[in-house]
Amino acid sequence: MKVNGHYETETQEFKSSLSELDKGIVALTAMLNKGGKGKVYFGVSNDGEILGLRGSLGIETIRKIGMRITETVKPTIVPKIYFEEYGTETIIVVEAEGYNKPYSASGEYRIRVGSENKIIEPELLGELFFSNPAAMAANAEASNQDLTFNELKRLYASRGLTIDDATFARNMGLLTKSGAYNYIAETLSDSNNCSIKVVRFKGTDKQEMISRNEYGYKCLLVAMRQAFDYVSALDEVRVNLHGGMTRTETHLFDIDCLDEAWTNACLHNRWIKNVPPAIYIFSDRIEVLSTGGLPVDFTKEEFFAGISRPINLSLQKIMGQLGMVEQTGHGVPKIVSVYGKDAFELADNHITVKIPFAFEPSMAQSSYDDLPKSHAAVLKIIRNNPRFKTSEIAEAAELSQARIGQIISDLKEMGKLKRVGGKRGGIWETK
Repeated sequence: MKVNGHYETETQEFKSSLSELDKGIVALTAMLNKGGKGKVYFGVSNDGEILGLRGSLGIETIRKIGMRITETVKPTIVPKIYFEEYGTETIIVVEAEGYNKPYSASGEYRIRVGSENKIIEPELLGELFFSNPAAMAANAEASNQDLTFNELKRLYASRGLTIDDATFARNMGLLTKSGAYNYIAETLSDSNNCSIKVVRFKGTDKQEMISRNEYGYKCLLVAMRQAFDYVSALDEVRVNLHGGMTRTETHLFDIDCLDEAWTNACLHNRWIKNVPPAIYIFSDRIEVLSTGGLPVDFTKEEFFAGISRPINLSLQKIMGQLGMVEQTGHGVPKIVSVYGKDAFELADNHITVKIPFAFEPSMAQSSYDDLPKSHAAVLKIIRNNPRFKTSEIAEAAELSQARIGQIISDLKEMGKLKRVGGKRGGIWETK
């Protein structure tokens, strides 16, 4: 006869007898360090076969097990200890749940990986500590307690959501247990020291910088959207015409993947480390960087499977209410489906998402903000397709050839456009 779910997993361990009590306790703390819960069955073989326990079993047995757990496990847990009957055989189950990581047994720290209890190296204990809700940014007191949230409240109002000023901070998770503003509150306030940087480089490395924009010292949600809008505006479209009948468009990069990468970077960033996420733009790619690698209790397999393990729970709640995130965990799988797992660089102290360009961009520095929409649209089409004929520009812009002729004439007079070479072999040159 076998116990239900007769395999050892990340949440259950089998021990043949109570002589292995200390090993079972180690397994229990490893499971708590991994996922916050676990069960250890005593009187069961490694393959789940019911062996039963020998000797006198009773309340005193359970009391001794409880005392041993109290003596060896730090911080303290309150386990459930009970008997289960399988025919004529009796086993003991020790079950516990706890999120006050990291847990140790007799001074030893381990973490559950599959059915193994792997020792946690000292340098990784700090990372495990950061996965403890008591150490998260939501429970770290902000350095500035004179905070206002007018921008955040406006975002709620724009979604038609009603808020109560008297309970706003508490309901949104912006207060520590002692009632002070927490670190998340500071990043969401109207004025703070958080600054997001978007940096453009000339080539494929960081040797020569073209521009550096900062979006910050304001509500994080406003700053992150401004940064995203700036980068998404750099998208270019290549239009391919097929025999004058159909056309296909190729975007420089996938906007949805950029959105997912940037949103996740801001949501999962280790804000408590005082290093905001950033966006770097190279000649061949965009890189989205967030501080903090995978939690020590989180595997790469879980990451790529889209399993979410947010460390900023109050920030996730707010972004969810404002429609900025979905708790479906589809962001990473979405990026993988478009760019593959190689798009991710998972390091100990940061996660980088690399979004390659589909073609060599022009990345023109000139601004079209002073142009009418139609003129700006035509100029962008020409910039991306400098060999297009007037008829092809008209088709791409969905305007008449007569209208395109007038716009081209206007652009030439403005000094924004000129023709290099003849009608047949020449190209357009944008300014």
